[in-house]
Amino acid sequence: MAPFRIAILWRGDREARRTASAQNNRYHRIFEELSGLGIHAEPAVYDEEFADEVCEQLLKVDGVLVWVDPLSRGKTRALLDPMLRDVASRGPWISAHPDVILKMGTKEVLYRTKHLGWGTDTHLYRTATEFDAMFPSRLQSDGPRVLKQNRGNDGQGVWKVEPASAPTDAANVVRVLHALRGSVPEELPLTEFMSRCETYFASGGRIIDQPFQPRLPEGMIRCYMGADEVVGFGHQLIKALIPPPPEGPDSPAAQPGPRIMHGANAAQSTCICSPGPVSNRIAGSTACCGRSDATNSLSIV
Repeated sequence: MAPFRIAILWRGDREARRTASAQNNRYHRIFEELSGLGIHAEPAVYDEEFADEVCEQLLKVDGVLVWVDPLSRGKTRALLDPMLRDVASRGPWISAHPDVILKMGTKEVLYRTKHLGWGTDTHLYRTATEFDAMFPSRLQSDGPRVLKQNRGNDGQGVWKVEPASAPTDAANVVRVLHALRGSVPEELPLTEFMSRCETYFASGGRIIDQPFQPRLPEGMIRCYMGADEVVGFGHQLIKALIPPPPEGPDSPAAQPGPRIMHGANAAQSTCICSPGPVSNRIAGSTACCGRSDATNSLSIV
């Protein structure tokens, strides 16, 4: 019996596709683990320029592991996701399937699960009209908020927003800080900032609104899952949504710390979403769980 064939798909240019091997990329450990299980794994570097070629390759394998961010240097998954759906409909197994991502891999999961133990005062704006009607008053009454576009990565489209002027001030100035690395606080009229956010509603996009958690500097915990089983935890001191030090946003002090990995049985991680040592010590920017598009992990994000 021939070994199973798995394609590992990530974004790259034509040269990256031509030279890709099982050893010369960040996923080399995955290739090694699959090989150890007797599974043949092959690189499948993707770009819209040669999408048809990639599609033809995927139709010849048994499964596809996809590592492509929602946003990457101005490119989205607008063409990739329909292609993956088509490939899946013809037999190969796709992980994660685009439809699964839409159910649990977007920021909207924070709103849909707000009633669970990790939940908080979470709101969802489906249109710019809803956003314009509800966000200004919520910001003035509830204090600093965190806004997140529904699909994104690396802090893109995630903002801390807080009033910078008195509620009676006609200009209604706010102080905003983008979670994208290298960002600095900015003050501008609320209306101008909200106009900037309107692009997040394009193509059915949405905005999630949550309170800012002042314990953010204490760090973030990711919970890694294998199907329905917890397989490990990662703890990281992050710097997103935290004003940079006087040395500037590119200084060493402004960079996030390493991710410290723990096994599934690590005592300090067993009560991630309930009272106990870890939850008392670590809180994320919104103290809620969510799943990223490109990793099989749950995070306090």
